[in-house]
Amino acid sequence: MAQQKYKSSKARMRRRRAHFLRLEKPNLIPCPNCKTLKLPHRVCPECGFYNGKQIVFKKVKEKKEKTK
Repeated sequence: MAQQKYKSSKARMRRRRAHFLRLEKPNLIPCPNCKTLKLPHRVCPECGFYNGKQIVFKKVKEKKEKTK
């Protein structure tokens, strides 16, 4: 990793960090299928639906019981 040649001044660091507070929260909308919050125009991570169709099929993992 590259090393800096000179120490950054406090003013320069604070100017760079001044925009951190201006970050916006993501615009979340409820999924029409399962009602969980998701990003718009994306497949729902919970149910896998997009635009009324199931796009992602989740595999159900069954626990294998050990026989004694």
